[in-house]
Amino acid sequence: MAPHSLDLMKTIHTRGLTLIETVVVVALTAFVMLALTEIIFYFYRTNAYTIEQTQAISSARTSLAHTMSDIRQASYGADGSYPILAAATSTVTFYADIDGSGAVDKVRYYLAGTTLYRGNTASSGNPPSYVGQPEQTTLVVNNIRNSTSTPLFSYFDASGAALTAPVNIVSVASIRIMVYTDVNPNRAPAVYMLSGSATLRNVHNMNTQ
Repeated sequence: MAPHSLDLMKTIHTRGLTLIETVVVVALTAFVMLALTEIIFYFYRTNAYTIEQTQAISSARTSLAHTMSDIRQASYGADGSYPILAAATSTVTFYADIDGSGAVDKVRYYLAGTTLYRGNTASSGNPPSYVGQPEQTTLVVNNIRNSTSTPLFSYFDASGAALTAPVNIVSVASIRIMVYTDVNPNRAPAVYMLSGSATLRNVHNMNTQ
């Protein structure tokens, strides 16, 4: 074979992959991508409940942290009402400036069925009044599984002693919330307990004066 023919064949081979090599590379790449995709899907299928559970618990913890923050801000209402209006095992109502705007709202946390809600009522008029004003409601935690022996709200005086029903609101210095929640009622029971407590700063100061 002439020298120039050999040079031509070398040039063809050095320009890139042959058709067969290209097919092999594409096939291997497709196989690897398919295997990776299947691994990812398998991970999410087998860990979906764990991921959902973690997200739900994290969300519940955040909501309870906000609840405790609201309770700590309890103060006299815009109409002069005492900081705590009502205190029971499944509901608590108090006055607080929960958004830092300077306006004191009436705040009600209450259990309805298996869901904990927050109701927020702004005052209106001069002199200010909460009577007849609409209540804005938001969901706090759902799928609550507290029993009659595990109250949602517990109350303590300035010395740390538990207050029994009917709670004397003037004696309340701190509030504890304990939530048992089932993150997915459609799955096998997996009830988790979340808790938090808050000292009512303004009320505590008044009770110790």
